[in-house]
Amino acid sequence: MARQLVTDRLVLRTWRVEDAGAALDVYGNAEVARWLSPIMEPVPDLVAMRLLLRQWIAEDARAIPPLGRWCVQRREDDRVLGGASLLLLPPGNQDVEVGWHLHPDLWERSYASEAMFALAGWAFEHEVDELFAVVRPDNARAAETVRDNGMEWAGRTDKYFGQTVELYRLRPADLDRSAPRADLPPDSGAR
Repeated sequence: MARQLVTDRLVLRTWRVEDAGAALDVYGNAEVARWLSPIMEPVPDLVAMRLLLRQWIAEDARAIPPLGRWCVQRREDDRVLGGASLLLLPPGNQDVEVGWHLHPDLWERSYASEAMFALAGWAFEHEVDELFAVVRPDNARAAETVRDNGMEWAGRTDKYFGQTVELYRLRPADLDRSAPRADLPPDSGAR
């Protein structure tokens, strides 16, 4: 089960079914969904979002740390901003991917960087040797976010999800230099 993580501005916590409305604002949004396709299509309605959250909650209950899915919530007003995850990448389920999905209205506020840093610290506390971010070649914002957080470009690959992607890697030794800073440039809400 994913542990709650707290940063200066965020709480990363387990999803709840009552988060469905706010989650639908993110996962039903075409701007977010375009970066998740073909892995995940836009969630069409509240009923489908509730079902998906129930699935994520059940998977999270069985997940072995550090793996999991988190609801990203702003501390100052408890607003659900989106989601973040540490998941095994197919095929082989050997590589751990860090991911985030935030509402487009929030993409340029460095929330993704803050969530990513918290998840990286959590993963490395659990003896993960390296984290990967899988970025679509045309997603310049996500590429900038991962680079600004210390991730190094590892090349292009078609190993994951049946499409060519840019692969970025972060190792524990890189984490100190990737700490969130107030001067970070804008970040993306999606992969």
